Amino acid sequence: MPKRAAAQRSKPEDDTRQWLIWMLKGGGAHVSFDVAVGNFPPELCGKRPGKLPFSAWQLLEHMRIAQHDILDFCVNPEYRQLEWPDAFWPKGATPPDSSGWERSVRAFRGGIREMERLIRNPQTSLIRQIPWGSGQTITREALLLADHNAYHLGELVLLRRLLGAWPG
Repeated sequence: MPKRAAAQRSKPEDDTRQWLIWMLKGGGAHVSFDVAVGNFPPELCGKRPGKLPFSAWQLLEHMRIAQHDILDFCVNPEYRQLEWPDAFWPKGATPPDSSGWERSVRAFRGGIREMERLIRNPQTSLIRQIPWGSGQTITREALLLADHNAYHLGELVLLRRLLGAWPG
């Protein structure tokens, strides 16, 4: 969490916005997205070590798709729920082409920036229910996204360790 000068006071909502953004970026005890995917060996993107049911590519794409779905829900009055689980996981274990991994990484980072802009926007109520939802708020959706990402980033780190591709 960014430090503030003692003399500078903030509104509780401003602090909440900062904490939500901090969590989305891997704050606290969570590994950041950039650390988890950094220098991932391209030849290992489609490998499923042991009996794991997914590859690094499938995890990355699942995270990107779920993040896009959450963002779409937050801002789109015409939101339509995706079919679970088929629409949330890629069919193949490997990227569709040699640039697929990087495209997905860029899209994921863009989604984080989009959620950050939504949270930072003073016109965005963090606590008002999303009109087309069933009680959800932007705060709830941001925490859901941070939690979902942290969970799967942990899986990605474990997968990298099993593949011998974790730098730590």
